[in-house]
Amino acid sequence: MITSWIVAGIGIIVSLIGYYLTPNAWGYGILGFGLAHIVLGVLNMFRTPERSTH
Repeated sequence: MITSWIVAGIGIIVSLIGYYLTPNAWGYGILGFGLAHIVLGVLNMFRTPERSTH
């Protein structure tokens, strides 16, 4: 669960950097990259962990 929060937090930081660079083409790419991290971090929070049965 902690890993999901870290990924989402990094995504927020990267998205903010991309937002401030948005008139540039690089800004849109960085913003999308950060948003993808946020979405993947949140989706990982809802995933059930697999348990190994030995």
